[in-house]
Amino acid sequence: MTSRAVLVTGASRGIGRAVAQAFAAGGDRVAVHHRDSAEAAERLRADLPGAGHVVVRADLPGAGHVVVRADLTDPDAVRAMVDEAATRLGGLDVLVNNAGVYGERDSPHPVFGTSYDEWRARWRQVVETNLTGAANVTWCAAQHMRERGGRIVNVSSRGAFRGEPEQPAYGASKAGLNALGQSLAVALAPYGITVATVAPGFVETDMTTEHLDGERGVAIRAQSPFNRVARPEEIAAAVHWLASPASEWASGTIVDLNGASYLRT
Repeated sequence: MTSRAVLVTGASRGIGRAVAQAFAAGGDRVAVHHRDSAEAAERLRADLPGAGHVVVRADLPGAGHVVVRADLTDPDAVRAMVDEAATRLGGLDVLVNNAGVYGERDSPHPVFGTSYDEWRARWRQVVETNLTGAANVTWCAAQHMRERGGRIVNVSSRGAFRGEPEQPAYGASKAGLNALGQSLAVALAPYGITVATVAPGFVETDMTTEHLDGERGVAIRAQSPFNRVARPEEIAAAVHWLASPASEWASGTIVDLNGASYLRT
């Protein structure tokens, strides 16, 4: 099996970490992106299967797994990060747009109870990361995929469909990410580049631990008839398949991964 070059944004923890592990376990070489989690990203890189001894063509400059950094709200940093990943990996075959934020310190921002300055700050931070940042990463990655094709998988949310009353910027940014993925699925198909999206519900990660404790956690688990939330590995398995050679006909799709906790028509 040919080793592919894979860039996973927001890969130092949670879903991104599981995604990076899934690709590495399949023999791919992975660029672990982070914003401000250098130690966690480096630990993951060192622990990934095949790190430092993945066999790559002799004429390619990259080998093994690498760590790259960028604040996705900085378009120049994004371009430098993607180019660095492609250079060090010896190309770029797969992009997983996983990085995302809820808002500053994950603070809620309902219309009432949020000042106008706070409202604008939350929208700017969340949209610039989750939507504009992902769009910029995608543009940069597509330049490296244009000649030989590739796979792009976006990590969205069920909140794009059901709404996020306390985090409206988050819900809107993910809805925009869905539309971006479907637009680019059409635009990039002639170049052999597929674009697909997964939309998870609650996932058990370090970021959701506080939400899953106590009575609130009981209520969240009860949203699914399975009475649980997803494991990161379950999301990663879907991402890995959507990036596989067999998934071309799934381009443009949005896969709900919420354990029947929210059913859309």
